[in-house]
Amino acid sequence: MGRWRYSLHTDKLTAAMQIAKRVYSLALEQNDSALMIGAYRALAAPLYFSGDFETSRQYAMRGVQIWRLGGVQSSVEEVMSPAVVCMCFGALSQWHFGEIASSQAALAGGLSLAKELKDMYALGHVLWFAGFLGHFERNPAEVERVASDLIELGQNFASWLAGGEVLRGWARSASGDTAEGISWILKGIDDWRATGAMLLVPYLLALKAEALYLAGRTSEALKAIREAEAIAEEREERWWSAELYRLRGVFLAALGADETQIGASFSEAIKIAREQKSISLEKRAEATYSEYRRQKASASGGCGFRLPLC
Repeated sequence: MGRWRYSLHTDKLTAAMQIAKRVYSLALEQNDSALMIGAYRALAAPLYFSGDFETSRQYAMRGVQIWRLGGVQSSVEEVMSPAVVCMCFGALSQWHFGEIASSQAALAGGLSLAKELKDMYALGHVLWFAGFLGHFERNPAEVERVASDLIELGQNFASWLAGGEVLRGWARSASGDTAEGISWILKGIDDWRATGAMLLVPYLLALKAEALYLAGRTSEALKAIREAEAIAEEREERWWSAELYRLRGVFLAALGADETQIGASFSEAIKIAREQKSISLEKRAEATYSEYRRQKASASGGCGFRLPLC
C-alpha cells in the first residue's frame, strides 16, 4: 500500500479515486501515521485533477499536519515523499482560492523538504508544480527557470524531462519567440505521451494552444483546445476545464465566430469555475468576457477580436 501514488497512466480519475479510498480505509485500520499521510496524498491527487479543489486541499493539509507533528517513521518504501506531494496539492488548491502568497510559500516548503530528504523524484514533482504556478501567474521568467531545472533533473526521469520541455516552450512563446517555443512544446508533448502518460495531456494541449495563438495560428489553437476538451471529458480530468472553455472563447472571438458560440464558451468557463470554487479562474474568465463585450461594443465592423490570454 505504501508504494501507491497517483498514476500518470490511470484511464479515468474515478478508478484512481476508488483505489485512494481503499488505501485510506486500510490506513485507518492500521492506525499508522506514515500510512495516513500516504492515504491523504492518495486522496488529494485525484480530487484535485477532477476539479474538487476544496476537498483536495482538506486532505492535503491533513497529511501536512501529521508530518509537522514529527516522529513519523515509514515502514514501507515510497516512490516519493507523501508529505511533499501533500504540500504540492495544497499549494495549487490555494492558488485556485486566490491565496497566492500562501500557495507560493507551501511550494517553497515542499521544495525545502524534498531537498532535505534528498528525494530527487519528489524534487521534480515540486518543480513541475512550480512551473504550473508560474504559468498560472503568467510569469515566463519563472517558468523558464523552473523548466531549466526540470530538464536537468529529467536526464534521469523521462516524465520530468518532457514536462520541462513543454514548460520551456510556453515560456519562450510567452516571451515572444513563438517558433522556438512551439517546437519545444511539440517535442515535450510527444515525449510525455511516449512515457505512456495520459494524465495532464489536456493541460499540455492548452499550453500548446496558447503558443499557437501567440504565433497567429488561431485555427490550430482552437483545434488543440477541442482535442484537450475531448480528452478531459473522456478521462474525467476537469481541473483545467474552465480555462479550456475560456480559451475556446478567446480563439472563437479572434476568428470572428458567431457571437452565441463565443458567449456560450465564456459563460461555461465562468460556470465551471464557480462550481469548482476557483476564485482565480472565475475572475479570469469574467475579465476576459468583459473585455470581449467591451471590444464588441466599440467595434465598427464584424472582424475578429484580439483578446489577451491572461
